[in-house]
Order: sequence, then C-alpha cells, then structure tokens
Amino acid sequence: MTDIYLTKTPTGALVPADSDSADYLKKHKVGQGFKAKITRARNVMFLRKFFALLNYGFDTWKPLEAVYHGQIAEKNFKQFREDITILAGYFETFVRMDGSVQLRAKSISFANMDEDEFESLYSAVIDVLLKRIFINQTRGDVENVVNNILAFS
Repeated sequence: MTDIYLTKTPTGALVPADSDSADYLKKHKVGQGFKAKITRARNVMFLRKFFALLNYGFDTWKPLEAVYHGQIAEKNFKQFREDITILAGYFETFVRMDGSVQLRAKSISFANMDEDEFESLYSAVIDVLLKRIFINQTRGDVENVVNNILAFS
C-alpha cells in the first residue's frame, strides 16, 4: 500500500498535494479505481503548539518535594507529558507480571494518532492543565500564552 497526500479543492475534488503523490497517480490509467482510507494529515504547526502548551504547563508546575531512599526526586518533562496525556484520557492499559494494571500514554506519533484524535487530545490536555496547574486562568488565557510562545519560536 502506498500513502499519498491529497488536498480538497473548492469543487470537492481531491488532487495530489505534492509531487510524489502526483507521480504515483500518473502511473495509473485515467478512470482507474482506488480504495482509500482517508485521514487528515497531521499539522506540524499544531504539534508545535501542543508542545508549547506542555512546556508552559511544565514550567508553571510546582510539584511537592519528594524524596526516595534519600534522593530528591526531580520533575521530568517526559514523565509530565505522559502523566498529562493519561489524565486527559489517552492511554492504554497493560497487565503486569504481578497482576497489577499499568497505564501507558497513547503515542502521539503521526503513524499512531490522526489529526482529529490529536485535536481532541489537545483540548483534553488544556482541560487537565486548567484543573490542575492553571487554576486561576481561562482557556483563552492559556491559548494566548501558547500563541505568544510560538510567535517567539
């Protein structure tokens, strides 16, 4: 199976979005039928916005001090991102050898999450951050800060 990228025109037709897609379609006869599973291509700028949101949340988050076996536990961005994703409801469950259940954040890679699901995740993450970190801010306040962060990137 070959992945090609299409763009919707004002008439509703789907046309090749890049030269590789156009080249692939040129190899086939006019009128040739195709079966397609359509997903919206991921928006790289929206992914950057998602990480700007997470970075803003991480920078704002002030965890309680924790000590484990005499070692002070440090906050960690990767763990923060996974925890926020799980709290937003985007996780998989696994049974461990001891019979306990483990939650793992869903992958946000382009191959594992389409644009529609990613937009839903983004919205759910803002809700979690508003409830747990940005307690005195509105969704609009947070969006403005994230957009300003992106403007300086």
